[in-house]
Amino acid sequence: MINKITRVFDCIEYQKNNYPQDKSLVYKEKNNWKSYSSQDFITISNNVSRSLLKLGLKPNDKVAIIVPVNQPKWHFLDIGILQIGAQNVPLYATLSEKDYQYVLNHSDSKYCFIAGDDIYEKVKKVLDKTQLKEVFRIDRQSDIGWESFLKLGKDETSQAKVEELKKSIKPKDLATIIYTSGTTGTPKGVMLSHHNIVENIKATADRLNIEGPGKKTISYLPVSHVFERTAGYYSQMMGFSTYFAESIELLGDNIREVRPSMMAVVPRLLEKIFDKIVDKGSNLTGLKKRLFFWALELGEKYEPYEKNGSWYHFKLKIARKLIFVKWQEALGNNLEFMISGSAPLQPRLIKVFTAAGIPVYEGYGMTESSPGATLNDLRNNSLKIGTVGKALKGIEIKIADDGEILMKGHCIMQGYYKRDDLTAETIKNGYLHSGDIGEIDSEGFLKITDRKKEIFKTSGGKYIAPTVIESQLKKSRFIEQVMVIGEAQKMPAALIQINFEYVNEWIKRKGYKVNNLQDSKELRNRIQQEIDVCNKDFGKWEQIKKFEITKEEWTATSGHLTPTLKMKRKIILEKHKNLYNKIYNL
Repeated sequence: MINKITRVFDCIEYQKNNYPQDKSLVYKEKNNWKSYSSQDFITISNNVSRSLLKLGLKPNDKVAIIVPVNQPKWHFLDIGILQIGAQNVPLYATLSEKDYQYVLNHSDSKYCFIAGDDIYEKVKKVLDKTQLKEVFRIDRQSDIGWESFLKLGKDETSQAKVEELKKSIKPKDLATIIYTSGTTGTPKGVMLSHHNIVENIKATADRLNIEGPGKKTISYLPVSHVFERTAGYYSQMMGFSTYFAESIELLGDNIREVRPSMMAVVPRLLEKIFDKIVDKGSNLTGLKKRLFFWALELGEKYEPYEKNGSWYHFKLKIARKLIFVKWQEALGNNLEFMISGSAPLQPRLIKVFTAAGIPVYEGYGMTESSPGATLNDLRNNSLKIGTVGKALKGIEIKIADDGEILMKGHCIMQGYYKRDDLTAETIKNGYLHSGDIGEIDSEGFLKITDRKKEIFKTSGGKYIAPTVIESQLKKSRFIEQVMVIGEAQKMPAALIQINFEYVNEWIKRKGYKVNNLQDSKELRNRIQQEIDVCNKDFGKWEQIKKFEITKEEWTATSGHLTPTLKMKRKIILEKHKNLYNKIYNL
């Protein structure tokens, strides 16, 4: 029956007809969880469609959505837009006024739906420089508020037109334009069809093979990102309840309340969860502390399918009962697995969490591949730690002569909006050129080794793959973020953002008097020890010779990171040019 789903908006219709949920979308308001059923979801989405038609929206018109906190209204708008043949253009809440102006203009958006005073002020300032007809605030009761917008479509006489438009939409029709967050350069508008997205979630469902509806997922990653967005469609199709976290800060509390069956994660979040667990373990004393780190060390040696032998798994069973059970409780005590995407994940984290009874399945893809291309899972010997899994059904992956990963299949985008030149550069002979470097082993598992554009050469002619070194350095509890530098210089070096919370606790515990963390002799010596340990795993030409500590935390708001927490290398270099010059005596 799943084959009947051919357009994105068929997912919620499929849920209503096959797994009707009383709690399809669940959100928190004034400390109480409130919900919308599958039927409510469809009813309100239809209302959105009628309101948009009343405003004069036509098929292939574009509607932008900028909402900082995931919520049901985003999904009502999304389905309401798509089922009348228009396209949803989601934007990140962290973009600048300049970026909003560019994307709103480039996408030809007719209307924009927003939430939050900060976003409203930004959009308002560029409104006259765009072709927007109106900006609606879904968080306000006003002439341009949510209720006022829905009133436009209260008259159901135009529902027949909505149904007519729904029937006319073909799988190959454009569904959305997603502007890449852009680690470098101007954002590009990725055009994804209904077919791209639907076939991708079907392939994911085929790989995961989860039984039964009624499970819970928690939504907290930016829904403007294709990873979180398709996770939402997947939940609709599978008959799951989607719970919306109140905020990143309250995510831990929400997880314990909701007790999700599965969740999507990005590496930085999993690293933070792990660091907090280890910090708590470090504060234990005596036997409890020794048992904690015994279990942790055991977890770091984990290999799937009992490759470590019966004695190892006997010890692991004890570790799960004594230590890892508390990890499970901290994550709701109901997680079947977590899916990691968006950026490379340390294999150590996959080992430890999977050993703890909370499997982590790392996958690979990009916005241009809708997004999933590969995925690990525990069934049928399909989990290999250190790889991103095997290709999903209907997707072909091969490695070019220069090591670049090429992809072909149902998931490949239609192209970049208004950029035929960039489309031709990226899709050649039907293959999407990913910009990532990798290798496929004899069993068909894909391993990512680096970003093609991020590999650099020192002045001595040696190639450096920075992400491999960065991943090793981030194992340190002292290091929150790190960027390896040194293109055209005599040696690689590092810009480091320390883990402020842990470092301040360490300083207090040691009794050091520190006025400036950047220049603290004690801290620099301690971080040098961490670098020395890391350097042992690399050739002499790859080893970090110098480093500098940045003052501020690297965040999406500060401009150091994309909304999905990838480093904006060019921006980081610009912001810390003084430290770069100091390292290389420029």
